[in-house]
Amino acid sequence: MTLHQTFDALRAGNILLVTPRIGAEIRDLRLSADLPQPVIDALWQALLRHKVLFLRGQSHLDDAAQEAFALRLGELDPHPTQPVVAGSTSILELDSSRGGGRADRWHTDVTFVAAYPKASVLRGVVIPDHGGDTIWANTVSAYADLPAPLKALADSLRAIHSNAYDYAADRPAARAIDVTYHAEVFASAVFETEHPVVRVHPETGERSLLLGSFLQRFTGLSREDSARVYDLLQARVTAPENTVRWRWQAGDVVIWDNRATQHVAVNDYGDAHRVVQRVTLAGDVPVGPDGRASTPRTAN
Repeated sequence: MTLHQTFDALRAGNILLVTPRIGAEIRDLRLSADLPQPVIDALWQALLRHKVLFLRGQSHLDDAAQEAFALRLGELDPHPTQPVVAGSTSILELDSSRGGGRADRWHTDVTFVAAYPKASVLRGVVIPDHGGDTIWANTVSAYADLPAPLKALADSLRAIHSNAYDYAADRPAARAIDVTYHAEVFASAVFETEHPVVRVHPETGERSLLLGSFLQRFTGLSREDSARVYDLLQARVTAPENTVRWRWQAGDVVIWDNRATQHVAVNDYGDAHRVVQRVTLAGDVPVGPDGRASTPRTAN
């Protein structure tokens, strides 16, 4: 579908770039499960192109309507360890007043499992007056910008991702409720997966860097060497030119391609209350440039 056809299908032509590399705001579109299929198709094509889509003014959505809309984009994929919102089948609520409610490290969702989600639909419910933004990074442009020797290195690497790690050591300023939540809920079942560091996108064919805070070490490297290589590559992902920052309003919806991005929730709002609700869509097992797929290693 061409960009012109996408504009026509969205019935407004209001796809506005937020930054040149990542992020587009779609205006004058009311999300619902009743959208015509051409609009759904155009929305998905816009997502593949821009990696993150921002839509304001979606306060008409409740839990059921958010799930029903997300279902038009793919199969719903509940979090493997965290509970869903009562009455829903897949909604994960991130409430800053509770443990686990501040996703304040760069990550791609749920990469500790092999077939991690392909996309997420996040709805702003309670937003602080100041702060609480989310930043996304384009992992495709990060890879494309690597010099040839670093591309060759990244292409050859595989890495272990897990939800079991020393949360308190990684977050020395973390609240006690978050440390407890990580141990008793988030890591209540342990998952470990070996992924290629470069994955080939199944729809666009683009190569992206598969990193983020669930990565524990690179296969065949010590933890010390892994940390050095990680910092080198991760800095390319989070370089300012690869990122987009969104100032939330209640009722906003953000949709992102989880196969081509990382994100972080900025934890700068103190004791203010922040609640967002996320639905994720089932993804496929990544494949690297050499054709090797990700491999689950443990699940307890």
